Amino acid sequence: ISYSGQSDELLDILKPIKRIGADTISITGNPDSDLAKQCDFHLDIGVRSEADPLGLAPTSSSTATLVLGDALAIAVMETRGFKEKDFADLHPGGALGKKLLLTVDQIFHKGDEIPLIDKDIKIQEALLIISEKGLGFTGVVNDSGSLIGIITDGDIRRGFEKGGEDLFNMTAKHLMTDSPKSIASNTLAIKALEIMEEHSITSLFVHETADPEKLCGVIHIHDLLNTGI
Repeated sequence: ISYSGQSDELLDILKPIKRIGADTISITGNPDSDLAKQCDFHLDIGVRSEADPLGLAPTSSSTATLVLGDALAIAVMETRGFKEKDFADLHPGGALGKKLLLTVDQIFHKGDEIPLIDKDIKIQEALLIISEKGLGFTGVVNDSGSLIGIITDGDIRRGFEKGGEDLFNMTAKHLMTDSPKSIASNTLAIKALEIMEEHSITSLFVHETADPEKLCGVIHIHDLLNTGI
C-alpha cells in the first residue's frame, strides 16, 4: 500500500517476494507507478485532491484506503464463509469473543460460595447467610436438599416494611419465592445476562448440564458485567 507507488522500501522487497512465487497486489493512487506496474494486480485509490487546505496531508487518500481495505476484508470473509465463531476463536479476549465463548461455568460461584438454607430456618438466620455470602440472596432447600425457593435481601426488606419484627418469627419457606430460575452450567454468559434482564432479576442458580436437578453453583449479574460482555 503506497499512495505514490514509488516507495523505495516496498520496491526493494517486491523482487524477493515475487521470487518465492507469491501473488502481489498493489494499492496506490497512481496506476502508472513502478509499484503498480510490477505487481500482478493493482487497485486504484486515486483521489482528485486531499481535504486539507494545502492539499498535502493524507486525508482523502487515507480514507479511500481504509474504505477499500474494509471492502476487501468483507469480500474475503464472505468468500471463505467466515463466521462469528471464527472471529471469536481468533480474538477470544475481545467483547465479541467473550459473548460467543464465555460460559457460566467459567465465572460462577460454587461449593461453599453458594448461599443455601433449609426451608425451616428462621429469617434472622437467613439474613446472616445472605450477609455472609455477599450475593444479596440465598437459595432455600427442602429436606432432601433440592432447591425449592429463593430469598433476596429485598424480600426481607419488604417483609420488614409489612410485618415489622414479626418477620423474625417466620421461617424461610414462608417468605421465599417458589421455583427460582436456573440455567445449565454450559450456558453462554451472555445468555445468562439476557435471562436476567428479561425477568428483571439479578441472579440465577446453575445446575449440571446433564442433570437439571443437581445444583452446582450460582451466578450474579455483577459476575457477568465484570467480564465486559
